[in-house]
Amino acid sequence: MNLKFPKRLLLFSAVPLLIMSCNEQKQQENEEEQSVEIENETKFLNKPLVSHMYTADPSAHVFDGKIYIYPSHDVQSVVEEDDSGAHFNMRDYHVFSMDDVNSEVVDHGKALDLDDIKWAKRQLWAPDAAKKGNKYYLYFPAKDHDDIFRLGVAVSDSPTGPFTPQPEPMKGSYSIDPAVFQDGNEYYIYWGGIWGGQLQKWRTGEYLSTGSSPYDDEPEDDEPAISPMVAKLSGDMLEFGEKPRKVSILDKDGSPITAGDHDRRFFEAAWVHKYNDKYYFSYSTGDTHNIAYGIGDSPYGPFTYQGVILNPVQGWTNHHSIVEFNGKWYIFYHDTELSGETYLRNIKMTELEHQADGTIKTIDAIIK
Repeated sequence: MNLKFPKRLLLFSAVPLLIMSCNEQKQQENEEEQSVEIENETKFLNKPLVSHMYTADPSAHVFDGKIYIYPSHDVQSVVEEDDSGAHFNMRDYHVFSMDDVNSEVVDHGKALDLDDIKWAKRQLWAPDAAKKGNKYYLYFPAKDHDDIFRLGVAVSDSPTGPFTPQPEPMKGSYSIDPAVFQDGNEYYIYWGGIWGGQLQKWRTGEYLSTGSSPYDDEPEDDEPAISPMVAKLSGDMLEFGEKPRKVSILDKDGSPITAGDHDRRFFEAAWVHKYNDKYYFSYSTGDTHNIAYGIGDSPYGPFTYQGVILNPVQGWTNHHSIVEFNGKWYIFYHDTELSGETYLRNIKMTELEHQADGTIKTIDAIIK
């Protein structure tokens, strides 16, 4: 800062003026820093739905005219962060409800606790729910006592629980992120997640067939990407009702999306919704952080890749659900606005738009 003063003032006031000059300069620098911070402050499209606890992976459904949200419950963890996601060490589930999209979100309390699941050791990751008749079913992944992810199911007479878990995991189940889609009288369950989700470890039907690292023996970049799985549920909703099959995600030329195509290949977080008699399979691309989607003519697929529904959010993970309510469509998702920590997330929602040609308008959750 260049300041000019008469010499006679400098004779008597050099020290005070120097102090004043430094203070003014420091104040200006602080103001400039604050201005830069304000300019660089992240602006979010939506506010957190829940702020009294950390929530993630929101699976939303409309049951009996009300929105119910089944998220995972993020907690502070002493587990060291690693490539398998062990620091995502969730231990229970809460259920939330909304009378409409602008109403207060109600926390109905703990619906299921890890201690109540005899076969499970740790990590209650992203769940989903379904209703059949007068019963409600909560589907969830957890690591068993051998640290292998399995899928479990718990049952309740209420959409808010408490849910009573089955004594064993679903027969033949593995990996993470169960998502249940009802199509008429049939119910389909989708699941799978690579790397920490262990899906790549089941390529030959035997766990650990790919080695000890989450990245061992993945397909070559030019080979088809690892596929999520789907099976029709049994009549009692407690088991697979058929032999699981792979879900194919194809390029528009009919070729499979390849393992090296990280912008489009499946990573985790399967979800299916139906619009104008077409089936929309959406999912996270993981390390590129997109929520992408394909469209097909059957709940089994194949699904032809169309684009991105939700661009990357703040935080490493991106996980969503899509639901129709009162004639409009909404996407539920999470980010890390409240904590700034990847493993301490908060759920959000925003309106989703199907365009005239059937594609979905891409959403930016971060306003640039």
